Amino acid sequence: MDRGIAEYLAGIDPARRPLFDRVHGIIVAAHPEAEIALSYGMPAYRVGRRRLNVGVWKHGVSLYGWRADRDGGFVARHPQFTSGKGTIRLAVRDAEQISDDELRGLLGGALDP
Repeated sequence: MDRGIAEYLAGIDPARRPLFDRVHGIIVAAHPEAEIALSYGMPAYRVGRRRLNVGVWKHGVSLYGWRADRDGGFVARHPQFTSGKGTIRLAVRDAEQISDDELRGLLGGALDP
């Protein structure tokens, strides 16, 4: 594991770590070939030219670079989680209401060719 990624993971607040681990697990299950490196100070998952950044903040987790054309209908069902173009903000308490299947649709599609 990249040293920068290891340091980032070690610094995640324990209250937000389960949400990050859930998102990470879904991404890696959908794309085991994804390379992970720091970009803009947060983990970036790369498959070919596709990239999805996942940042842990005070509210929970933000996703940058997801694909509106392949979000599995996530934004249509949950417009309250969009924050600007290409950003999804998931608070820890809100993410509990979202199924893994919904997250798979959003996260897996972000890195599909």
